[in-house]
Amino acid sequence: MCRHQLYLGPPTSLATLLIDPAHSLYRQSWAPRQMRGGGTVNADGFGIGWYTGTGTGSATGAGPVRYRRAVPIWADQSLPELARATVTGALLAAVRSATPGMPVVETACAPHAEGRWLFSHNGVVAGWPGSVADLAATLPVTDLLTLDAPTDAALLWALVRHRLRAGVPPATAIADTVTSVLAVAPASRLNLLLTDGEQGWASTVGHSLAVRAAPDRIVVASEPTDDDPGWTAVPDHRLVVATPTAYTMEELCGSTSH
Repeated sequence: MCRHQLYLGPPTSLATLLIDPAHSLYRQSWAPRQMRGGGTVNADGFGIGWYTGTGTGSATGAGPVRYRRAVPIWADQSLPELARATVTGALLAAVRSATPGMPVVETACAPHAEGRWLFSHNGVVAGWPGSVADLAATLPVTDLLTLDAPTDAALLWALVRHRLRAGVPPATAIADTVTSVLAVAPASRLNLLLTDGEQGWASTVGHSLAVRAAPDRIVVASEPTDDDPGWTAVPDHRLVVATPTAYTMEELCGSTSH
């Protein structure tokens, strides 16, 4: 059910972040250690979104760059060379394990994007699509007609994006989307990951998540990318808010801090 990763910190090559670590996202595509509730490999495509410039979320005013393919990440022979030549201070990447019945196409691969936002979903919406039909009906028709793909992840992104467009703070947009989906599809697994290149927001519902913080950088990932003891497992039903120098955890439906 997918693996994803967020990085915020000093400019670093994509290869250093995604390929070189002993249990990198690249390796997790065929040898994940903490998959739950379906799937054993993540071979149904991948995507990398990164921000250009000289610092975290840096920029130039342009949105992030995305590279997505509907093939296993290990099958893309151009990626290692591209990854070694590309440096960023903020990144969101994912490898995909498609829910049975959902299309394996490039546009179904995270990260989904608009403006400066990048978004990923690790999990599944239970009872799809009937369980969330009423929620989908609350969106503008044009949003439904222009979904990246007919998938639960694309709809979750549309729900989050609709709130962001209305000026809802990112943490609230994630929490409210998770709460509304769980109300109609309580067996769903909803690990959502969002970034604007400066901060990151992540939920845990049904899947693993871990955080490793250093003085000037942070990694948030579905599972640790190495055996460094600095990783902290995020409990279920938490909302993580991350910057390059710190992070907090709160109950998704409360205000308990960590």
